[in-house]
Amino acid sequence: MGYCDGKWTPVIIMITINSALGLGNALVKKVLDGGVNHMVIATYRLAISTLFLAPIAFFWERTTRPKLTLNILVQLFFSALVGASLTQYFFLLGLSYTSATIACAFISMSPAVTFVLSLVFRVEKLNMKSKAGMGMVMGTLICIGGALLLTMYKGVPLTKFHKLESHLLTNHNPALKPENWIVGCVLLFAGSSCFGSWMLIQSKVNDKYPCQYSSTVVLSFFGTIQCALLSLIKSRDITAWILTDKLDIMTIVYAGAVAQGICTVGTSWCIRKRGPIFTSVFTPVGLIFATLFDFSILHRQVCIGSVIGSGIVIFGLYIFLLGKVRQMEEECAKKLPSHFGQEESQDDEHYKKGHLMVVPMTP
Repeated sequence: MGYCDGKWTPVIIMITINSALGLGNALVKKVLDGGVNHMVIATYRLAISTLFLAPIAFFWERTTRPKLTLNILVQLFFSALVGASLTQYFFLLGLSYTSATIACAFISMSPAVTFVLSLVFRVEKLNMKSKAGMGMVMGTLICIGGALLLTMYKGVPLTKFHKLESHLLTNHNPALKPENWIVGCVLLFAGSSCFGSWMLIQSKVNDKYPCQYSSTVVLSFFGTIQCALLSLIKSRDITAWILTDKLDIMTIVYAGAVAQGICTVGTSWCIRKRGPIFTSVFTPVGLIFATLFDFSILHRQVCIGSVIGSGIVIFGLYIFLLGKVRQMEEECAKKLPSHFGQEESQDDEHYKKGHLMVVPMTP
């Protein structure tokens, strides 16, 4: 009966979405290793996402969509610059230097990074005397500790390769060189910081333009143009935009239509049903699947530092989320309505959705 009445539907959807994202990151990593410009991938990905989501936004929100003013367009342009273009720039460049496992670990840190930025910009207040506040701070510090471990320590590989094969991989794969590994982790952290900043920006934009799919289409359109311009930083060769390898083409189509388009729709639906805290809980699923795809399909080395660091990040994330849930419960208890009715319904909805309700784009 659980499957029939829809109680398990959001769980199944979130597991599917995050496994799809994990596969997407593993495939994009392989394409990056093949020499494709990372901003060319970002441009195509956002362009495909725009084409995929445009019909959905047009028909789904045709009766609820407010007027798109110049002021909102400017805000969406800068939101796209931070949340789509710069996030993709740092994230994909960092992915090229590391692995899909490490990239997903830094994505898992996004809720904690967003929390820190919300405190810096005074979007949220923190009561350190409460158990909720202590839990959120402790979870954030644990996540940061896990990220530092991922950056500074690789450890021995858990998968065995022949010495000659390992030597060849080190020469051809920049992710296996220690100096590039550290640079890659720093770039991934920069991408997570941009994504966290975008969450705060977009939450303000949503107050004026509360149409998630239409907003995502505009963001993806602006991001496509911005990423195309950013790609000129690395190369102005027009041949870089011509993809001939079938795996490269299928990966980019998959990353745009599935990992960006379908996952955006699915995550948005789950946020409306269960709230952003619920969807954040499943973020580590992408890390697990990325590790499995890295090892079983792409035959990459899995180092003990990556496993331990990723585990610490996941542990910190859940400590943070438990503290966040407790904070929401405490705030709900302080706002007990004097009568039952619309006010109670609004408080329940506020508790369900949380503080930040944003368009669920993926890095």
